[in-house]
Formats: sequence, C-alpha cells, structure tokens
Amino acid sequence: MSKPLIKEYSSPGRKGYSLPTLDVPDINLEEELNPKFIRQQLDLPELSEVDVARHFTSLSQKNYGVDSGIYPLGSCTMKYNPKINEDIARIEGLSNLHPYQEDKDLQGSLKILYELKNNLAEISGMDEVTLQPASGAHGELTALMIIKQYFKDKGEERKKIVVPDSAHGTNPASAAMAGFEVVELKSNERGMIDLDKLRGLVDEDTAALMLTNPNTLGIFEREILEVAEIVHGVGGLLYYDGANMNAIMGYVRPGDMDFDLMHFNLHKTFSTPHGGGGPGSGPVGVKKFLTSYLPKPVLIKEGNFFKWEYHRPHSIGRVHSFYGNYSVILRAYAYIKALGADGLRKVTENAVLNANYMKAKLKDVYYLPYEEDSLHEFVLSASKQKEKGATTLNIAKRLLDYGQYAPTIYFPLVVKEALMIEPTETENITTLNKFIATMINISREIENNIEIVKNAPHNTTIKKLDEVKAARKPDLRW
Repeated sequence: MSKPLIKEYSSPGRKGYSLPTLDVPDINLEEELNPKFIRQQLDLPELSEVDVARHFTSLSQKNYGVDSGIYPLGSCTMKYNPKINEDIARIEGLSNLHPYQEDKDLQGSLKILYELKNNLAEISGMDEVTLQPASGAHGELTALMIIKQYFKDKGEERKKIVVPDSAHGTNPASAAMAGFEVVELKSNERGMIDLDKLRGLVDEDTAALMLTNPNTLGIFEREILEVAEIVHGVGGLLYYDGANMNAIMGYVRPGDMDFDLMHFNLHKTFSTPHGGGGPGSGPVGVKKFLTSYLPKPVLIKEGNFFKWEYHRPHSIGRVHSFYGNYSVILRAYAYIKALGADGLRKVTENAVLNANYMKAKLKDVYYLPYEEDSLHEFVLSASKQKEKGATTLNIAKRLLDYGQYAPTIYFPLVVKEALMIEPTETENITTLNKFIATMINISREIENNIEIVKNAPHNTTIKKLDEVKAARKPDLRW
C-alpha cells in the first residue's frame, strides 16, 4: 500500500487536542515516581485533528463492507443489519452488565434471553433452545455432542454421521471433531438428496444425517419427510444446519420437517454484521426428548422470576463461558421483535424473489447446472467462460474493479467453476440490476478483451497478487 503511515504525516508543533486548565495541584512526577520509569520523549506523531480524521477516513474507504455495496456471498451472507440494533447492543444498562451479578439483579436481561429462546423455538418448531454456542460451527459441535450423549445413554455407540456433498464445509469438520466418522452422500442429478443412495448408506451405526434445507445449491429438499423417515427408520437423528433459515422463515419450520435438532446462525439470519470470522452466535434447538442433554445452566422461569438451573445430570455440560454471545443475542432479539411474524415472513419472500430474479437474468449468460427452483441463493457455473480462457476467480476479481463484491466462488464443490450468489432480502432492484449488468459485461469482456479480466483487479488498492505466494507467505502488514 503506497499510503504513508500516520507517523509519516507528523510535523513538529501540530496538535489535535486542547486540554482544560489544570484544576488540581501540580506535582513533580520525579518525586512521586521512580525516574527510571518516566520517559522524557514519547514517539508519538504530531498531527492536527484534520490530519487524523482524513487519514483514518481514507483508510476506511479502502475497505469494502456491507455499507459500501452489495455483498452477495452465498450461504454465508453478510446481509444488511439495522443500525438501530447496534445502538441497542450498546445501551449502557445492557452492555455493562457482568455475568457474575446475581439473577435478581439481571431480571431484565434474563427476560430478553428467555423470550429470545422461546421465539427461536417458535420460529423453528423446536421445543427448547440453548443460547450458549458462540458460532454456527460451535452450534454444530454442541449438537453433535448432544447426539453422542443421547446414544451413549441408550447404550449405543453409533459412529457414522452422514453429510451430503452439498453441505457446508463446517458439517464434516464438526462431525470429525466430535469423534464421528464422516460418510459423504452424493447428490442426485437434481442437486438433491438421492433417496436410494441414502437408504444404502444408513444403518444401525448411523448417528445422524446433517442437512441444510434449502441446501447450498439454494434448492429445497422437497422429499425431506421421506429423508426423515429413512434416517429415523434406522434409529438415527436428523440434524438441521440453520445457515439458510432466511430462506424458509414463516413458511416452514425444521421441527415440522421432522428434524430432531438444529443450530441457528443468529449473525446471518437475525442481524449482526458478520465477516472475517465473527462475531457470531449459534443457538441450538432440540425436540423434547433431547432437552435434558442441553448445555447447562438452562434458563427457566418460576412464576415471574427468571433463574439459571444448574442441576442437569444428563447435560453435556458447559460449551461456553457464561451464557452466550450477549451482544449478538441482543441484536437478534431486537430484529425479531421489530419485524414480528409477518416481517420475518416478508424477509423470506424478498430473499427468494431477489435470488430468482437474478438467476433468471444471468442463467443464459452463465451456465446453470441445476434447473430446480431456487430459494434464497443460486449457483451458476463459469464453465462457458473458462472455455474461453477466464476462470471463476478471474471473474470474481474483475467484479472488484466495478466496485462490487464477489459472490462465493468454487463452492459448493459439486459445481465446477461455481459462483454461488445470494443477494439477500434487502437489496433493491436498482442494486440487483447493477450487479447483473456487471456480470453480463464481464462475460462480454472475456470474449472481446480477455486480458483485462485475467489481470484484474486494476482499480483496487492492492492489485493482482501472486496467489501462490500470498497463500503460502501472507504479508498482512504494510
């Protein structure tokens, strides 16, 4: 980056502060402190307020975020999050609480937690919810620990977790971390669960099938009740990955699809900016027969008093210090209360409408590998463009030149040269059309001036990288 460091702007005598007149007795520091601990010179830049403001404003403009433009990352969407929720998460009376305060002093906050877990249970069709897990993947691990304990109490040592090849990458990772053997289930030609293959894979050693619905291709598994019947038929459990909940809210509930337990991604579905790994929150919901295994303590209500219940002999124990990622929980609570049932249903409608509008506009330019109806996201392939010499990665980087963020690429793995696009419910038609026009224009560029695409990006602060060197020897400082 060619921009000077803030120290390099320093000029002797400039300052950006003004201190009030000293209104306490002056003291001699060398008499109060050991002189060897007193530095005479501090290597601080000397700058005016304007220097500082312009420097950091300039740096902020070199970043791209959800407030800069569309962020169409499929499956891991960084959707718009109401700014009012940021204010709510920072209310002093909520943000300055300490978890060691007694329950009687925290009744307001405990009520928020209690109402949120009940709201999530209602939205999902589950019977009980824990808010402890700190991320989606953490929620997966928590659920898998519950599954393991459930079978252990039944005297069964089931080892297999079945994961479709269109699953999120965290699913097999979480299953392996929990000590299970991961068995991959190939999708059928429609990008959905192959029932015959599923029947051939599951047996009395199967602990669970981990499934996202709609899956990462954006396709709703219409035969989900048959899937549940097959898995339950061998005594296994059906686990729902809630990463794509914003495609079904208000229309269908995992519990009604016969899922036994699930995790939510509060940070994706119910507000909270999410990118680069956090912050997150991954509550886990379970059906009644699994409630005794939830992490402790469990929040209960006795009369009008909210309290933590620690005596849970079948619990898998704590999975998080204290009670969960409270600031994310607050944002989710505010989001759900503000929208209400009708609002959440509208979120689903707009997410599905936006995705299908974009798919209809782009499917003749980029290859559409699966013709099944899409919900909130869809997956294209740049295989036609690759035949002409430009890859999906080239296209993604060229998008940056047009001031737009790239979609998820090369995922799911079942699609070659994959472009997974999720516009979210909050983008308007002007933004959608701009993205569509850019994608079409890049495809034309590949035909007429392919080098400009292959050598992209040209307009960003950091130009085209040596990708191998960047991956093996990342330089994250300047």
